[in-house]
Amino acid sequence: MPNHRVVSRDEWLIARRAHLAKEKAFTEARDALSRERRELPWVKVDTTYVFDSPSGRESLADLFAGKHQLIVYHYMFDPAWQDGCKSCSFWADNFNGISLHLAARDVRLITISKAPLAKLEAFKRRMGWTFKWVSSFGNTFNRDYGVSFTSEERERGEIQYNYTTRKYFASEAPGISVFYRDDDGTIFHTYSCYSRGLDMLNGAYHYLDLVPQGRDEASLSYPMAWVRLHDQY
Repeated sequence: MPNHRVVSRDEWLIARRAHLAKEKAFTEARDALSRERRELPWVKVDTTYVFDSPSGRESLADLFAGKHQLIVYHYMFDPAWQDGCKSCSFWADNFNGISLHLAARDVRLITISKAPLAKLEAFKRRMGWTFKWVSSFGNTFNRDYGVSFTSEERERGEIQYNYTTRKYFASEAPGISVFYRDDDGTIFHTYSCYSRGLDMLNGAYHYLDLVPQGRDEASLSYPMAWVRLHDQY
């Protein structure tokens, strides 16, 4: 990064403290937005979804594993693909090791994909992942939560994604959905987000935002063109 401004330590402290004030304001605004997110209305889940898992057939209720709160990462893996999405894998590389911490706060994080379980299990072994990953191959879960699209929609180049109509030509898209199960067993859909909303689950991107070159994606053909499966770098 040539010609970047270089100053004395005292001048640097002045600039840093000024920026710290903006960071604190951003943190307060983010906390307020998070409170507002938690206050959004809920929708009762009336569909009985059954998934293929390593331990057999499991319902959506089973996936809570006794917790009240469930976070689902919608991982892009079309049944016809041989490998999972490299960008979703970038996100999934952040998931290992956090399950116990989330469980301590009454939360379970799982991943759901449309590909058959055998493909998910094989790819999971290759990547060395330990988080729960189940298949929605036999149900409409992906479609109902806005991450799978029909060939007709793709041919038209118009799909419903991230709460708007947009052009998108892939069969799958990424997302996060959150559910709550009350003590009577009723399940509610509380939140979903897509596109840049997924940044909250990628610790690596937050680290990149700290360094001088940032994400350094502006000159690429698309933002994550640099990303590879972690065994392909």
